[in-house]
Amino acid sequence: MSRGFFRCKLAVGGWEVVFLWAFDAWVLFCNFAVGFAFLGIDIIKAMKWIRRFFVFLIILSVLGFLGSLLARLPVGERVAVLRIEGVLVNSEPIVRKIERLKEDKSVRALVVRAESPGGSVGASQEIYRALERFKESKKPVVVSMGNVCASGCFYLAMAGDYIYANPGTITGSIGVIIQHTNLKELLERLGIKTTSIKTGKFKDTLSPTRELTEEEKRYLQELIDKAYEQFLNTILKHRKEVDPNKLREIADGRVFTGEDAQRLRLVDGLGGLQDAIEKAKELSKAEKPRVFYVEESKGFLRRLLENRLGAGFGVDAPLMLYYLMQ
Repeated sequence: MSRGFFRCKLAVGGWEVVFLWAFDAWVLFCNFAVGFAFLGIDIIKAMKWIRRFFVFLIILSVLGFLGSLLARLPVGERVAVLRIEGVLVNSEPIVRKIERLKEDKSVRALVVRAESPGGSVGASQEIYRALERFKESKKPVVVSMGNVCASGCFYLAMAGDYIYANPGTITGSIGVIIQHTNLKELLERLGIKTTSIKTGKFKDTLSPTRELTEEEKRYLQELIDKAYEQFLNTILKHRKEVDPNKLREIADGRVFTGEDAQRLRLVDGLGGLQDAIEKAKELSKAEKPRVFYVEESKGFLRRLLENRLGAGFGVDAPLMLYYLMQ
């Protein structure tokens, strides 16, 4: 009787998995027995070695689990590795983690693994400020740029005491963007009309039901120019060796490789995550700090529901400014 028959007959019921595991184990044992008999191997001795092998694997798994558990205990001296990834819109979970690490006396340094194309101006600035607060506790921050660390992610990376990028990392994209989609003609073809009752001439700026006026375009340009100046000032605050005139020349939204960024003195060195961890150990001045990775404790469904970007980018927050690589 085939295993497929058993799977079909036992497609329902709480014991299906248990039965199939037992059945698979029995099939595996029979295959081993036939193979050993064919090769003239003593089955009893062979099964003893197999049992010892599985016990060895179990011990290794337990030791690995205990090692991972001990690394998270707030004892001794530790270097924390925090991943910042995805489009930055909701900064609160990251800020809370940084604050906890700041208060944890066992954490002597922080490595930020930056893997993001940027995000909203507010979120980028909040994470940047949280990193500055972390440094106020006399603990160093080392940034490791991954595949992409651009725009708002590049902004928050400026808080690092030392910044690493891979030679091929895509970074830069210094600038601010705000977008407007005009659906007026489409809505007219569908016979849909809208009316806005507002308290001021700028209240429905960026409404998709009409074109922008020239006055609104000037107003929005002034708005993003202010955010742009904040971006430049943050870079110059931390990158003292960068010439302000040269920075304005290259801060036009273009991206750089990690090699270009180092040549432009926007990052300190070329290297990966492990290089950043070693640098953090050095800057922490701890003798033998343990490394632990700050993990996401929330379930998948909660993380999915908190990802507001998919439903809200340019829809529920049309006036949001973005440090975002397009």
